Amino acid sequence: MRRRPGIGGLQNAAAARDQYRLLGENVAKLRTDVLKEQLSTFRSQLEDFARKHKNDIRKNPAFRAQFHEMCAKVGVDPLASNKGFWAELLGIGDFYYELGVQIVDICLATRPHNGGLISLEDLCKLLGQRRKGAREAVSEDDCLRAISKLKVLGNGFEVISVGKKKLVRSVPTELNKDHNEILELAQGQGYVTVDEVQRRISWSSGRAIDALETLLEEGLAMIDDGHRDGRRRYWFPCVSSVSSYVGETL
Repeated sequence: MRRRPGIGGLQNAAAARDQYRLLGENVAKLRTDVLKEQLSTFRSQLEDFARKHKNDIRKNPAFRAQFHEMCAKVGVDPLASNKGFWAELLGIGDFYYELGVQIVDICLATRPHNGGLISLEDLCKLLGQRRKGAREAVSEDDCLRAISKLKVLGNGFEVISVGKKKLVRSVPTELNKDHNEILELAQGQGYVTVDEVQRRISWSSGRAIDALETLLEEGLAMIDDGHRDGRRRYWFPCVSSVSSYVGETL
């Protein structure tokens, strides 16, 4: 017959548990302190790196993207404020705020042509045209970082993926799955027809027309009825190049 532990045994067991708990807390604290020390060292090294390669970071888009990746790994956001150490050292805070203003201007200027949806590729091309005299080249990574800062303006100004393309949305229009499928289908030739949507995506005529007319009402599509076959084309400037006919207005 097993004997139950007495009061003294229970007290000893409780004391042992407390000791293990304290030991675990001390080990966790020690690890946290070590990690904090390592992180502080990494940040200090990152600052030294930034000082040494300041010109490369400001002028070389690829180098700048790698620098941002390094910052993210140690929890540093050089764009969190346009003031402070990073802004004074690199001036990249001002660079991205300036880029954000130019992106807004381009989105507003092209909205009559694309309904507020422009491909990231076209946006970068138009930015390049506008910034011909600027010292710093602009990459798609730069555009994405600048757009992320525009979210403070509320709805709109976000990047969405449609198939292999990234589109920048500057209006609060919500696109559903049907709209995205049509935009992805239109990437091949810049337009779709109701018959093509029915055949390629296996939709009913009503579903295709409903989605296409919604995109038309939102200003994302343009109609072309001038073909001998009598089939209406729905053109989508946001998935075909727009820079050729709007570049002169920017």
